[in-house]
This record gives sequence, C-alpha cells and structure tokens, in this order.
Amino acid sequence: MNARINNPAMILPQSMQALLALSKSIENCGVPQKTLDLIHLRTSQINGCAVCLDMHARGARKSGETDVRSFTVAGWRDAPYFSDEERAALALTEAVTRLADRSDPVPDEIWNEAARHYDDKALAAIVVQISMVNVWNRLNVATRQVAGQWAAA
Repeated sequence: MNARINNPAMILPQSMQALLALSKSIENCGVPQKTLDLIHLRTSQINGCAVCLDMHARGARKSGETDVRSFTVAGWRDAPYFSDEERAALALTEAVTRLADRSDPVPDEIWNEAARHYDDKALAAIVVQISMVNVWNRLNVATRQVAGQWAAA
C-alpha cells in the first residue's frame, strides 16, 4: 500500500503548526488524558483511519491505558471497563463524528449527559478534540496514509 501524497499537513507546514496549536489548546482543560485517548480511538474507528488507530493505541498504552479498554472501545456500551464520564464522552464523540446519521445530529440527551459530567471548559476541550481527530482522520484517509509508516520514519 502506498500513500497518494504525503500528509497534507506535512506538505503545508503552517497547517501542521495550526493543528499542533489546536491540540495544545486542550491541555489542562479538565479532561483526563485517558478520556482524550478514548475519544481519539473511537473517532478513528468510525472513520476507518488506520494511521490514527495505530499511532494512538500505542500512545494510549504509553500513557497507561490498558489493552482491554483499547480493544473494546468500539463496544463501549456493552463493555464494563468504562466510567459514566467516559461513556458520556464516547456518546458525544459518536454523535459529533456521525453528524449526517440523524436529523438531530447531537441530541440534547447526549449533550446533557456529557454536561452532567464535564464543565463548559472540559466540554469545549472534548468537542475540539473530536473535531481535531476528525480533521486528522480525513487528511489521512483521503490521501491513503499508511499505518505504521510514521513509526518507521
């Protein structure tokens, strides 16, 4: 498998700088790193981004995430390994990532459950994280970036 082109963010350094700055903006906003990692994995599963799944499963493990949680994040509703807070973040992740799947893309029920667990600053960080991962997924999938090549570089 070969990529169509290098990742567009690598070709356009100002784009990379902007994406990195956006990523940095959510640090210390009240959302645990493990939750941000779960958001990244679930978004990338939905979008079929092998590069992000590979990279962030490895990163989550280095941050102390367990394999069993990484392996079961796609089935988070039925797996006993996730807290209520994480479930709320994952439900919001799915809604924001799948905007076209329903007439009310992010229903009040999903938003209100997330708001029950996170303050506005943390909710903002979660929405930015979901959006940012969707950007990375689209860059990688559109250009057919190859999983694992980033690790070899």
